[in-house]
Amino acid sequence: MNIKKNDTVVVLSGKDKGKKGKVKTAMPKENKLIVEGVNMATCHVKPRKQGEEGGIIRKEIPIRADKVMLVCPKCGKPTRVGHKLLENGDKVRACKKCGEIM
Repeated sequence: MNIKKNDTVVVLSGKDKGKKGKVKTAMPKENKLIVEGVNMATCHVKPRKQGEEGGIIRKEIPIRADKVMLVCPKCGKPTRVGHKLLENGDKVRACKKCGEIM
């Protein structure tokens, strides 16, 4: 999975198609992400402690990583992720459109 926490992504399909958001959590084992403001679900919360309020809240639920595309910070366009080797031997992510290191 080429997407990490704090990356900006755009949703490619589903009810939130076209929305941009920041990745809050990446779960590479399940190949899922939690993206800010995307894939919202309504949860009914019961009060657990005395004085605590229950009610209906909206929260983000995981979305599959293959339904989003990374947005390049330099060119600002959704792009595929390539890899480059630096002189010191490090492997880094790079934008396929402009070649900028992410």
